[in-house]
Amino acid sequence: MDTLWDNIEKLSAVCRAAGAHLPDEELKALQVGKVAEEAGEAMHALHGLKGLTTCGDDHTWSEVQNDLAGAVIAALLAMHYIDPTGARATFDEILHRRTRRGREAAATA
Repeated sequence: MDTLWDNIEKLSAVCRAAGAHLPDEELKALQVGKVAEEAGEAMHALHGLKGLTTCGDDHTWSEVQNDLAGAVIAALLAMHYIDPTGARATFDEILHRRTRRGREAAATA
């Protein structure tokens, strides 16, 4: 069974092939921009869920989650574009550092 990172590596290869005509630095920048685009779509879905759009779109929490997952995937792809061999370790280190308070709180509970 493929892990999350195995799937990110496969998707990265497909996306890199599609963008083979672009310089590497441009691909990295475009992928970072994709993270913002996907996050914006999640925000748009949330606005639609709350009836705050002017276009009359109706949305569900499922759509918000779908767009959030798209932002996460885009972010992992961007990390892989930036450092194909070190993205996993970098992510693990950042996750460990950023979840320290949660681990500490759980240990004292």
